[in-house]
Amino acid sequence: MADVSPLRRRMIEDMTVRNLSPATQRSYLHAVTKFSRYFSRSPDHLGLEDVRAFQVHLVSTGISWPALNQTVCALRFFYGVTLGHGEIPERIPYAREPRKLRVVLNADEVVRFLEAVPSLKTRAALTTAYAAGLRASEAVGLKVGNIDRGRMVIRVEHGKGGKDRTVMLSAQLLAILRTYWRLTRPGRWLFPGRDEDKPIDVQVLHSACRSARAAAGIDKRVTVHTLRHSFATHLLESGTDIRIIQVLLGHAHLSSTAHYAQVSNQLIRRTTSPLDRLTLEVVPPA
Repeated sequence: MADVSPLRRRMIEDMTVRNLSPATQRSYLHAVTKFSRYFSRSPDHLGLEDVRAFQVHLVSTGISWPALNQTVCALRFFYGVTLGHGEIPERIPYAREPRKLRVVLNADEVVRFLEAVPSLKTRAALTTAYAAGLRASEAVGLKVGNIDRGRMVIRVEHGKGGKDRTVMLSAQLLAILRTYWRLTRPGRWLFPGRDEDKPIDVQVLHSACRSARAAAGIDKRVTVHTLRHSFATHLLESGTDIRIIQVLLGHAHLSSTAHYAQVSNQLIRRTTSPLDRLTLEVVPPA
């Protein structure tokens, strides 16, 4: 910590006190450091016009909307919390992200994709992500003790926002995990990394997704989050109440879950057009 500046240390302490996840802390620190280096000045000597100029620069580089908004979150935290300038954060605007339909795999594609994952550990992890609707960080962070066979649930610890939640444990997933456990005997972490004292790196799952997608011949872009989207959409199509799906996904707002209705083809097909309630002659009278 000797090489850490007082300002950086203060920001780290502010984030730690507010229980921001390690990944979020790294992201925020990286964004503020990048901001500072762009101007070659300490960030506490930079103001709103500098923030605006930096945002314009980032957009010109082709940065993705989520990455741009992550930078906005970091700068709003830095100015509002670490520097104590409460009036500044609201004046740093978020980018309005274009709304796109989520990519969803159908049931056959899910099977082809998972069967194309060659590694037992990564296949078990990705199967768990789909079966329980987990984020990538939640899947790799599972401990053996999180699998509750008696109650048939999985305890997800430190999800988005540092929140814990409980999701269902599929009977088929339990059978898969039993086979996986019998063959690998993991210790504390359900999916350990090369260093068994640490969980598997999330990048291993991302890499496995790219390889399995190509091997399965799936044209869609497939990520761990695609499996989560597919989980939610398939539940919705099977008639599961959207409020239950909200709880399973760990969404704070129902509006976030409601977006899955936009990609559910079965729901769209089952929706009756108002035309079907009318009696209309196809050929107009002569």
